[in-house]
Amino acid sequence: MKTINVKKPAGYTTSIGPAHPALKEPVMFALGLEGERIVKCDFVPGMAHRGIEWMGMRRNCIQVVYLAERICGLCGITHALSFCRAIEQIAQLQVSNRAHYIRTLVGEIERIHSHLLWAGVQAHELGFDSAFYYSLRIRENIMDLLEFLTGNRVHYAMIQIGGVRRDIVPDQFARIEASLRFYEDAFDRLSAIFLEDTTVQMRCRDCGVLTRKQALTLCPVGPTARASGIRKDVRVDTPYAAYADLDIAPVMPDQFTGETRGDVYDRIVVRLLEIKQSIRIIRDCLAHIPDGDLLAIPKPAVLLAKLKAAEGEAVGRHEAPRGEVMHYVRLTAGQEEPTAWKVKASSYSNYMSWIPMMEGDQVADIPVIAASIDPCISCTDRVALVRGTDRQIWTKDDLHRLSVEKTRRIQASISAGGNES
Repeated sequence: MKTINVKKPAGYTTSIGPAHPALKEPVMFALGLEGERIVKCDFVPGMAHRGIEWMGMRRNCIQVVYLAERICGLCGITHALSFCRAIEQIAQLQVSNRAHYIRTLVGEIERIHSHLLWAGVQAHELGFDSAFYYSLRIRENIMDLLEFLTGNRVHYAMIQIGGVRRDIVPDQFARIEASLRFYEDAFDRLSAIFLEDTTVQMRCRDCGVLTRKQALTLCPVGPTARASGIRKDVRVDTPYAAYADLDIAPVMPDQFTGETRGDVYDRIVVRLLEIKQSIRIIRDCLAHIPDGDLLAIPKPAVLLAKLKAAEGEAVGRHEAPRGEVMHYVRLTAGQEEPTAWKVKASSYSNYMSWIPMMEGDQVADIPVIAASIDPCISCTDRVALVRGTDRQIWTKDDLHRLSVEKTRRIQASISAGGNES
């Protein structure tokens, strides 16, 4: 009887996303697999066009602050502050020290809020739903504090060009201190759940590794960079607001573990320790907040007149919970709206680190690794259209037609096992 040797295929390709239970926002991963091991990884963003920058260049600068705060649901202070810092440089507006301290204080409260939500999502992707519910339950306290200070649980409307819109007065200090004590007590439980649990360590140790060399090549930011041993933090490297007055240093994983592996576990360590750091920064702000005005120019009409006369370009930066955010703004004299506004959110810098993190790991690790960089797809997905030198107006019907066409291309690509870019 003749034996026929059949050569087995070395691997196959598949896609995960853009709609998938493990992905909270639309992004597609294109994978080359050998069994359950990922040998090739790429990702395809671009599924959620919002046009925020386009709208911003058709509104005056005060109105753009409202839009900037809505780039991300978690990073309202981040984007509003980055935009305002750029405008303040162009218009040469001097922000008071009191406003600087309030900006810093509320920004660190936002950091606690963001890291707690991330902890819940990371726990959910680990299959640890009791930790997910615990993280979201204790997050309510910080959201209640934000509502107490600003009137809003999300989109705080606290930042304005030239300062802040609301004061934080001594009568409110006791409520802030109560929240800080609450999170000091909760931190021990968070640490036990995420940092000391054997199952979490076994699941996250040496999973999704981004080495220091890879991080230097790909230039991630925030906790993703620091977890790989890169001491990068805008608050320390180029201090702004009140950070120059505060004794802070980048949080690194070896402070807790004694080593740096750049894996999912190290990224958990950095974010949880940053919650503790933010508590200390907020206390320092309360202890040393100076007197001063809230706004450089209180009257909006006067402010708009000054901005209309301003001309130049600048970049505003802020160390967001996910890492450095940059807003580039250009103003032209005689024009109320920005001539140019371009936003670089943290996730732009962190996306490429997904590739080395995932290659060599298992398919089941994808949700855990994807969540570990705390991605924000909506922060980064905006449409920029360049087609020759002719200005074109795209109507709602045009955008709908293009979206339908792209969706059909993606569906056809998934069916064929290819990539759609």
